[in-house]
Amino acid sequence: MNFELVSRQVLYEGRKVALELLTLEDNRGQRVVKEVCRHPGAVCVLPFLDDETIVMVRNRRWALEGRWIFELPAGTLERGEEPMNCAGRELVEETGYLATRLKRICDFYTAPGILGEHMHAFAAFGLERSQAALEAGEELEVVSVPYARAFEMMAERELVDAKSMLTLLYWERFRKGR
Repeated sequence: MNFELVSRQVLYEGRKVALELLTLEDNRGQRVVKEVCRHPGAVCVLPFLDDETIVMVRNRRWALEGRWIFELPAGTLERGEEPMNCAGRELVEETGYLATRLKRICDFYTAPGILGEHMHAFAAFGLERSQAALEAGEELEVVSVPYARAFEMMAERELVDAKSMLTLLYWERFRKGR
């Protein structure tokens, strides 16, 4: 059964997301409504201080009722911004580290059933100290973590952020050593 888009109603359009109702119709005339969230895309960065140590952030997330969680540095693409440029910008803004080299890891959709966010993951190397510049409302702490410890954190449910987990697992399985 194929559906066709009949109408799109924008309920909210903000700085980072737009909420829409999509009305779809199948070839028998039956209609369904889908709720979707549009997003400009984002990046996730796996920063290596050295071969054994990565940089993470402990971030306060209000979508999780103000809970503090561990994550890799990440952020939203600005209009027209290239993902690699965004990765470098977000790394500096959130951690105060400037990468001398970025390497693409992978890209993925975070929750395609409801969210159009396209995530681009990068590894960062040759980190040099710079100045962090958090956005208004951001609360985070920069932490150095042994690379192997990040995987233990997943197993122990200390690291529960999907973008960070996938980036680490993808790097370990497909990119490490290449």
